[in-house]
Amino acid sequence: MRVKETVREAILEDIGRGDLFSLVSDRRKVEAKIIAKEDGIFSGKLYIKELGEMEHLEIEFLKYDGNTLKKGEIIAYVRGEANRVLMYERVILNILQHCSGISTNTASFVELVKDYDVRLLDTRKTRPGLRVMEKYAVRCGGGTNHRLGLDDCLMLKDTHLAAIDDLHQFIKMARKRIPYTSKIEIECESIEATYEAMSAGASLIMCDNMKTEDIKKVVKYRDKNFPSVLIEASGNVDKTNIVEFAKTGVDAISSGSLIHKAVWLDFSMRIEHK
Repeated sequence: MRVKETVREAILEDIGRGDLFSLVSDRRKVEAKIIAKEDGIFSGKLYIKELGEMEHLEIEFLKYDGNTLKKGEIIAYVRGEANRVLMYERVILNILQHCSGISTNTASFVELVKDYDVRLLDTRKTRPGLRVMEKYAVRCGGGTNHRLGLDDCLMLKDTHLAAIDDLHQFIKMARKRIPYTSKIEIECESIEATYEAMSAGASLIMCDNMKTEDIKKVVKYRDKNFPSVLIEASGNVDKTNIVEFAKTGVDAISSGSLIHKAVWLDFSMRIEHK
């Protein structure tokens, strides 16, 4: 995990060549409270704990990643010299608010499909440099990570398929070249395409932008002919239609909106003299 690297980059971005306040402030000790200003799901502790260890701040958490937050609750105390606490205030809040927003958004999706045997997946639609952190926040909200990058699953999307003449031969060759434990997922936009992908040897089928009635037919065909193949529904999934996708019997539903449509949770920091 890139926890330390992510924290270090965030600090360098904000502080630059140094905090000008530290040139004029004294070294008095303070205690800061981080307070939730709205309800949600907390996450980001993993990263801020690392920041505290790196920058010699005493940080006492009252909440843990995945915990429920209520408006007005104290999340953590930050103790140290005033100039150092203030130097890292914005980095601390940015990470916690960003992560908690994703976790809260993910949890709201998970709640909608809790009565169905289906896993909620994120996508690679993440902010450059923040993928590991954002996908961590998805897990804290009850979601499951899809692939982290191009190296942990061979996914053949429509753009890849346009460059493949014989899918059966391509998958046969791929099985010999990619790691033995790697899966092959194929994106399909029609019922016929899913049938071909299954017969060609796909490990997973992504029903992309397909009607729910068609997905039900794909699931039924899979159950009868290729029971080991996993089926994922994807494409314009949101809170208004996710239940309909869950009812189709797919194994998983993926949605980029878990991350890119998440809104930061509102936190504040209040400082008191020790």
